[in-house]
This record gives sequence, C-alpha cells and structure tokens, in this order.
Amino acid sequence: MAELAAILLVIGSLAAFLALLAWLAARVRRRGIGGDVMGPFDEIWHPAAYRFRAEIQVYEERATPLPPAGDRKRP
Repeated sequence: MAELAAILLVIGSLAAFLALLAWLAARVRRRGIGGDVMGPFDEIWHPAAYRFRAEIQVYEERATPLPPAGDRKRP
C-alpha cells in the first residue's frame, strides 16, 4: 500500500508541475513577455530564432513615430 501511495504522490506532483507550466505559458503569452522569459533558452537551443528576434527588437527601437497627419510643422 505504501508503494501505491508513493506512486500516486509522484504522479500527482508531476501533474501539478505540468499544470503550473501550462498556466505560466498562458500568462506569458497574454502579457507578451515571452521573449524576456524564454530568450536564454532560445539562444541555446534555437540560435537563428534568437538572432531574428534581436534584429526585430533593434528595428523597433530605431523606428521613429510618424507625426500626426494634420501636423505640418517642421522643427
């Protein structure tokens, strides 16, 4: 009986851990912070995706916002 309880405890712990990971993944996707969290892992296991994301981030930082359509003033 003790073996059965130990097996159920391990299976329950594994299920709880997987549920926690699923909840964390959903939260990361909703908030859009996946790159910050998964960046180091992407750099290790998928370097091309990491470099692509880094290029996109640099491009977004360089982009300047356009002036409003009705604004004709030039500095």
